[in-house]
Amino acid sequence: MKVDQIAVFLENKSGRLAAITKALSDNNINIRALSVADTADFGILRLIVDDTDKATRVLKEEGFTVAKGVVIAVEVADKPGGLARVLSVLHEAEINVEYMYAFVEKSSENAVLIFRFDDPDIAITILQNAGIKILTGEEVRAI
Repeated sequence: MKVDQIAVFLENKSGRLAAITKALSDNNINIRALSVADTADFGILRLIVDDTDKATRVLKEEGFTVAKGVVIAVEVADKPGGLARVLSVLHEAEINVEYMYAFVEKSSENAVLIFRFDDPDIAITILQNAGIKILTGEEVRAI
């Protein structure tokens, strides 16, 4: 139920994102979802790719600082209130969302959102008990 994600730390400087995407492309690694956050001095690129281990190795070889982590991919009804329902379930269970971002494509008729929780196992249980579908890593990479 957990999905591997890599975080790449990069300088806020022109061409750094291009270098990352080129390295991944040159090594036939497909990006499935991404998010970029920045501060004044550096950015954090979060990626879900089709081969996490290979991407981590390639980017480290290119001199990037890379960390692996886990996130949860949640199917959300693609209609008004879909996200509000999921967030309400999490709020009622006092589960903190550290961050979230949208997935590039839909899964069936639903949208897919990526969530990072301080305790992913508890979040998975709460969401499943509320009837909310959690996608596996294989399902995410197959979309």
